[in-house]
Amino acid sequence: MKILTKSETVEAPYRRYLAIAAILIVALDQFTKILAVEKLEGRAPIELFWTLQLNATRNKGASFSLGTEYTSLLAVVALVAAIGIIYLSKTATTSLEMTLFGVVLGGVLGNVTDRIFRSSNGFLNGGVVDFIDFQWWPIFNVADMALVIGLPSLGIMMLKEGRESE
Repeated sequence: MKILTKSETVEAPYRRYLAIAAILIVALDQFTKILAVEKLEGRAPIELFWTLQLNATRNKGASFSLGTEYTSLLAVVALVAAIGIIYLSKTATTSLEMTLFGVVLGGVLGNVTDRIFRSSNGFLNGGVVDFIDFQWWPIFNVADMALVIGLPSLGIMMLKEGRESE
């Protein structure tokens, strides 16, 4: 794995890691949401084990359903965040770091896709499909998992890299 210095930019082959990771996350996220809507919406939750169940719901807010009255604004903020992630990915110095940027981008795009295309009352006003339910934690989806894993991992890598360069 080639590590670049801060003065170098990421080579074109590394950029594909961003695209591949983002596309895979969005595809998996949307596929699972299509299944959740088709098989779970309007039905009783499916109990799996312990407290885990599959239970489809639509979240018009942000994390923990906060800001449900700002669905359109949240969608615009997510689109701006996606642009920011692509811009910041230029600072990546390893293929792993670029992949993590792609995972985060995929998480953002997976949820914003719902806000754009799953709306019954106006553009950018759709609810995000959530269906993984532990009953003691907010219901979430694949895009949320990508964000929860990708953001801290990327942050840790960047902090570690900053210490190593000192």
